[in-house]
Amino acid sequence: MPFYQRLGDVPRKRHIQFRDNGTLLTEEVMGMEGFVGMESILYHLQSPCRVMKVGDFEEMKRDEWVPDTHTHRHFKTYGIDAKGDEITGRRVLMWNHDVEISLCRPKEQMDYFFRNGEGDEVVFVHEGTGTLETIFGNVPYKDGDYVVIPRGTTYRFRPEGDQRYLVFETPGLIEIPKRYRNQYGQMLEGAPYYHRDIHPPTELNPHREKGDFPVKVRVRGGYQTYVLDYHPFDVVGWDGFLYPWTFSVHDFEPITGRIHQPPPSHQTFQGRNFVVCSFVPRRLDYDPQAVPIPYHHSNLQSEEMIYYVSGKFGSRKGVEVGSVTLHPSGIPHGPHPGLAEKAIGMTETHELAVMCDTFYPLKLTKFAKDLDDGKYAYSWYEEPGAPATAEEDPAGVTSHF
Repeated sequence: MPFYQRLGDVPRKRHIQFRDNGTLLTEEVMGMEGFVGMESILYHLQSPCRVMKVGDFEEMKRDEWVPDTHTHRHFKTYGIDAKGDEITGRRVLMWNHDVEISLCRPKEQMDYFFRNGEGDEVVFVHEGTGTLETIFGNVPYKDGDYVVIPRGTTYRFRPEGDQRYLVFETPGLIEIPKRYRNQYGQMLEGAPYYHRDIHPPTELNPHREKGDFPVKVRVRGGYQTYVLDYHPFDVVGWDGFLYPWTFSVHDFEPITGRIHQPPPSHQTFQGRNFVVCSFVPRRLDYDPQAVPIPYHHSNLQSEEMIYYVSGKFGSRKGVEVGSVTLHPSGIPHGPHPGLAEKAIGMTETHELAVMCDTFYPLKLTKFAKDLDDGKYAYSWYEEPGAPATAEEDPAGVTSHF
């Protein structure tokens, strides 16, 4: 986390007595990398180890789809049915050892609490508003927000209206790119966003209720449920660098240039062996000879997933809101025929998309198979003697399709 936060009541020093109405509170150091990574210190009314009942362990299974061919793919996701809640409704689209990418369109509200004990999460809110209630306090969210949730955070969604999410889960750390920060951790003047754009928990409401409170924890490739006899949000105060926060894609300030800027200029987060980028409305390249559209390139060591959020993508081949394209490693990709010529003279784009580049191959699920259009690989093909015109075959300039 990029800066120190403090919420509620904490003692003047660490590891000293701190009481609530005469009762000694339980201090919990929640941190990464043993005792040398980011951490926060929380003060509980109850011991966080207190468990009334240990429930069953539910193994998580992925149904892998291994296609017969290695090629570009297009998944149309906007019409998926609402299913489950904000956790059980997550449907894995693709994954590898570094990141799991899911779609979620919840139908129900959570009647339990959740904690990811295996990794950090980034939930991109395509549609919906609400509050992420957490052990650190309330985190309001809205359309276009990235909700960053560090592992070990107990939370529950309280949505308002229909919701649609793109979810990244990783056993590594979700971080602000190192090149955006100075040696002290402060974000640089040239970074595309700043500390003011990061929104930590807004209020802390310690709960003192007793009863049955189920907490589902993701661990060891599955879900373990525990039942507590106290409300898990019993923290009266905390401070540190580790906590959930939001950042709006609409606050990302695009980096533009005289000639076309490569995809790293759009990077928003870094993970272990992957990055997340934001393609936002922006001015296009302004050199008189510039071709303001991405050049063809080969993903020799990475896989590129793009989720299309809003704007006019204009693809004759059907790229639309909610589409996901996957350009796998080892083969080139780029603009469709006629687009380079069409782009000349354009001065701006109004498209919005989220990209994830991984440095190891992604596996696909049978859920992805059901969404695959089966023909995207041929969208660069032109019949001999019948070249596509720019009007017949437009595609936006967000990225590299």
